[in-house]
Amino acid sequence: MISTQWRKNLIEVSRHLSRIAFAFAITAILTQFKFDYIESFLYDIRVRIRPAPIPTGNIETIVIDDATVKTLGRVPSAVDFTNMIDRLTRANAHSIVSLVSPLDTVGSLDEVRALAKMAETSKAFIVAVDDVPLSGEKDSLQLAPPFENVRTGSAPVPVDRNIFARDDVTRRLMLAYQGLPTIYPTVARDFNPEISKLFNAQGGYTPTAFNGVFEYLKSDQAFIQYAPSGTYRPTSYVDVLKNDSMLDRYRGKIVIIGRDIQTTSKDYVRTPYSRDIVAMTIVELSANMFDTLIRNEAPAQAPLWFNQLITWLISYLTVLVVLTLKPTSGMFILGSTLVGYFLFSVVAISAGNYWIGVAHPFLAIFICYYFFIPYRLIMENRKSWEYYQKNKLLTQVEELKTNFLSMMSHDLKTPIARIQGMADVVRTDSNPLSPRQIEAIDTLRRSSEELLEFVSGVLNLGRIESKAIHLNLHSKDINSLVSEVVAKLDYLAKSKHIEIRTELDTLFSIKFDVDLMRQVLSNLIENAIKYSPENSSILVTTEERDGWIVLQVADQGPGIPEDELPHIFMKFYRSRNAKGSTIKGSGLGLYLAKYFVELHKGRLQVDSTVGQGSTFTVELPTEGL
Repeated sequence: MISTQWRKNLIEVSRHLSRIAFAFAITAILTQFKFDYIESFLYDIRVRIRPAPIPTGNIETIVIDDATVKTLGRVPSAVDFTNMIDRLTRANAHSIVSLVSPLDTVGSLDEVRALAKMAETSKAFIVAVDDVPLSGEKDSLQLAPPFENVRTGSAPVPVDRNIFARDDVTRRLMLAYQGLPTIYPTVARDFNPEISKLFNAQGGYTPTAFNGVFEYLKSDQAFIQYAPSGTYRPTSYVDVLKNDSMLDRYRGKIVIIGRDIQTTSKDYVRTPYSRDIVAMTIVELSANMFDTLIRNEAPAQAPLWFNQLITWLISYLTVLVVLTLKPTSGMFILGSTLVGYFLFSVVAISAGNYWIGVAHPFLAIFICYYFFIPYRLIMENRKSWEYYQKNKLLTQVEELKTNFLSMMSHDLKTPIARIQGMADVVRTDSNPLSPRQIEAIDTLRRSSEELLEFVSGVLNLGRIESKAIHLNLHSKDINSLVSEVVAKLDYLAKSKHIEIRTELDTLFSIKFDVDLMRQVLSNLIENAIKYSPENSSILVTTEERDGWIVLQVADQGPGIPEDELPHIFMKFYRSRNAKGSTIKGSGLGLYLAKYFVELHKGRLQVDSTVGQGSTFTVELPTEGL
């Protein structure tokens, strides 16, 4: 037979295993889908809030802008381009990357040929072509005559149009296609010795040595470490043509020439910073690409296993939170998890250029939460229904118990009264009784009084629990009631040789329920008599103090231990000393006394020292009832 504890442990283990299995299932399903749009959107947020990368200072940009067209009265001609290439070549620019094709220039045949000769003889000049050559395909990037001998380089601009996020944002740069490097690593290698080592004598390179490089459709790509638009401040084309003093700034630099006149959207890209159609020029995009490779700091994506592990952990946490915690605590923990994990991803990309996926973990939280919330509601409703049924049954049982106690109390009081009456008749009969008979009659009477006291206590308890007790107020001097109770209990005190002393100040009459307060005083003084040793005394005092009638009953009994003081007014509570003695009691007396006093808006307190006695203090308001 399996013990109850073992059965509980097995149930608990099975619950944990089912939660783990569910988290695995959610992770397996979610990671089958690529939420590129969500992931890229959250990546763009991180790019915008992280510290912007600092330019290397190796790149300068020149743009054909509105000022150029206005000054020249036209777009730059073949002569202007010849002059620009000549000036930058003489300035010893490291590379002159032209995003404007010489084929687009205007001029006479001689002017165009002169431009072709200048472009061909300049070792720094290279035309960026938005295309990629196929492996084994020769001269695929060659320009049409007379520019067939001008050096060209593949400079594609990947856009997330039909792949990845599909939001027309440019986030990637292409390092090579089918093993043929593009213009970006070819030019950038001269500015980073580590990158330069990756190339061999034949021009081949090892793309995996670049940080963050991944393969996609026979191409080697990496994500751009973007700086905000305007970081690479361009120089107007016409200013370079007319100002010789500016040429020194281009010495040893990569100079990128392009357009910024907003005549075509092909000169602009959307970026993680902005979805505007002219968010950033191709010129500045190229500067970002070159600097990303020069720094070798392209953001690297976390591996799939890391994404799966985080998704499973967050799924399991969500299941635990939803099923075990209160809704407010659960929402706080899950919200903190979302914010904390996102901040962690921001730190990762800011400090280490590490792109940690957040779409799958975020979706795991929402899926697990909305899957298990209905389940928890169903289970809680079921428990609530069970609790309601149990409470309904307990209420019925409580009502039956109360009715039974009330009925029994009433029915028992009549035969007890008859027993007391018959005992009195026998005790006062003219026929003499033997001492043994007198003792038996006295014992019978005392037992009937104890039984009557217990029955009265149970009856009062039933009235309290059914809220059937109401104050019947009368104006009376509390001292007269004290004297009445003391006189009634004087016989009991004398039987133990106990003296009851009273010190009663003159008091005004107050309104109180005489019957209830009689029970309170009788209980306190009778308890003092029961627990006081023989040949001791009990002091009963009254006084008026700050608008309160203060009544105290002090005895010289054994006292109450300090650890039991907070419990003595509890229902059915009896102290250890009382339980170990021969003194009878139900544990209801002090409970009823405190209830009756508080019903009068008063207070009942006790001070006790073990071995020295106890003092019970009743405080009743002189006004307010």
